[in-house]
Amino acid sequence: MQRSFSVKAVWDDEAKVYVSESDIIGLHIEAETVEEFEAIMRDVATDLVIANHISPDQLDTIPLRDLIPTIVWERPNPELAA
Repeated sequence: MQRSFSVKAVWDDEAKVYVSESDIIGLHIEAETVEEFEAIMRDVATDLVIANHISPDQLDTIPLRDLIPTIVWERPNPELAA
């Protein structure tokens, strides 16, 4: 089972929002600020990992401490969004 996931906020100059690049299935974030992006990510990322990356069989057979994922959050350079 994958235990480490990454989330990166990338500035979309055309849309004027930060968009997510991630290996978490189902995670699609668009936000006007890094703070808004981070709040959304913290609210949904773990739930999406549990829903889309852990099978019911794994929940029954693997200790919970081994199922808790690490989510690596990479803050963007604020100067790139100026």
